[in-house]
Amino acid sequence: MKALSIAATGMMAQQTNVDVISNNIANANTTGFKSSRAAFQDLIYQSLQREGALTAETGSARPVGIDIGLGVQTAGTVRLNTQGGMLATDNALNVAIDGRGFFSVLMPDGSQAYTRDGSFQLSAEGELVTMQGYQVDPGIVVPENTTSVDISEQGIVMAYVENDPEPVELGQLSIATFINEPGMRPVGNNLLLATEASGDVQTVNAGDPGTGLIRQGYLEASNVNVIQQITDLISAQRAYEMNSKSIETADQMLSSANQIR
Repeated sequence: MKALSIAATGMMAQQTNVDVISNNIANANTTGFKSSRAAFQDLIYQSLQREGALTAETGSARPVGIDIGLGVQTAGTVRLNTQGGMLATDNALNVAIDGRGFFSVLMPDGSQAYTRDGSFQLSAEGELVTMQGYQVDPGIVVPENTTSVDISEQGIVMAYVENDPEPVELGQLSIATFINEPGMRPVGNNLLLATEASGDVQTVNAGDPGTGLIRQGYLEASNVNVIQQITDLISAQRAYEMNSKSIETADQMLSSANQIR
């Protein structure tokens, strides 16, 4: 009887599903977080009777076969890169991407990471950095005695220094895009890494065709729909219970067979 092992794969799949949903709910208030969903696929089949097999010498064939599936497995977790809501803040260094793209971050080892979290701060040297202290790439250095910072929708950073009425251009925040954004690998701290699946990074300016605009004084909220996640959680729980019931039923059938013997 294959029901025990088949139902066990179903329980493991739903456990993964619950783990993914739980992570979504836990990050419902995480800046720039993108929800994920677990994708599943059926396992190989055991064919007891082949489709099209001859059933008589006259050439008649079996229209359908007898194929017993061996369960389910997790194919992957798909990240849903839909736009999150805009949260207004009073911080001039808070920026959000309204549309497609990522901010580039220079990691301590010299590699590049990417984020939708624009809650930037200033380091002791005046560099624009993330909450973890990683430098935003390209580097922006705010001079001392700066009274205000303006960031345009195209990412151009201007600073008003002391009493000078003319602003100083400090640089421009670029936008990184990928052909397959769900193929990027999450590493925590609101950071993603490029992979072979995501394709090569394309560095463009905000507002270019197919690229979002930069909104100063805003942060992008998580795109998690909590009501939908709770609904999916209940559905996953019920599916887990039904697989558990299948194991219980298979066990009772085996017990009955043993008693007959």
